[in-house]
Amino acid sequence: MAESWKLTLPCTRAEAEAITEDMGALALLEPPPALMTSEREEDNPESWELHAYFEGKPSAETVKLVQAMVPGSAGAKPLLEMLPQEDWVSLSQQGMEPVVAGRFHVRNQAEEAVPAGLVPLLVPAGRAFGTGQHETTSGCLAMLDRCRRIGERFDTIADIGTGTGLLAFAALHLWPRADIIASDIDPAAVEVSAQNAALNGVKLGLGRGELALVTAPGADHGLIQARAPYALVIANILAGPLIELAPSLGAITAEGGTLILAGLLEAQADAVIAAYRAQGFRLVDRLEQGDANSRHWPTLRLRKRPAIGWKRPRRWSADANGEAPGFGSW
Repeated sequence: MAESWKLTLPCTRAEAEAITEDMGALALLEPPPALMTSEREEDNPESWELHAYFEGKPSAETVKLVQAMVPGSAGAKPLLEMLPQEDWVSLSQQGMEPVVAGRFHVRNQAEEAVPAGLVPLLVPAGRAFGTGQHETTSGCLAMLDRCRRIGERFDTIADIGTGTGLLAFAALHLWPRADIIASDIDPAAVEVSAQNAALNGVKLGLGRGELALVTAPGADHGLIQARAPYALVIANILAGPLIELAPSLGAITAEGGTLILAGLLEAQADAVIAAYRAQGFRLVDRLEQGDANSRHWPTLRLRKRPAIGWKRPRRWSADANGEAPGFGSW
């Protein structure tokens, strides 16, 4: 396990509230830090502090990025300390509020009550990304819910960069007879997904209504390619890897199929859309997560145009490289 570090800085209450809505440029780090805020002095409601948890010692430039988020820390000396060898992601995620996205209620503690009429999903704090807390994950949940509400039917599904497995579980709830496969470049994420599948009553396997899990960079795995093409492909990663993966994700998506993309900032959307337009996709829907005080995290839904004549793709091509080296789950 990599060394875990904690950076502590004083901040105002307003700055603390803003941080919970927007990680800024820190969201683009790999892996991104976990941010927590708390009251610093019980008798002073305006005195707060920010704790940033890192996997590995943060660079001086990264510390400056955190300081820039809390102008109230100007003049204060950052407190940077190495933590005992514990699962810092789990510790930082414990006690998070449940998230409602579309019909889904995502909680990280089993004892949390689930309101009537919502689909419960349990994803305990753990080592992989995808508890539903981040706008990119909740945006994908909302988009999947929208697809079901407008009558979309998918019998083959791939979740590339699955993290905790949450989006695959949601898709399987919406289309319970589908053949579905989920992958992640990080073996720990695949292990976590398997554990979470058991908690959510999701059966692992290769049959209809079962979830197949594989460790793979992007779509570069024999089982992913053998089961292609897919009526629905989900990729909640990062803008850079999404652009790199455009040829391979395009290759595994069926003609007329749906592709849901997330993990990108609003300013990155045009570049991502252009990369997939070059692979024969068109944008059909877009959800924006965030508000006027935070960055927007768009979730894109694209449709693959049917090819005509001799250009019509028949099957996976070896030229469509499925790797995105150096990119982890998002």
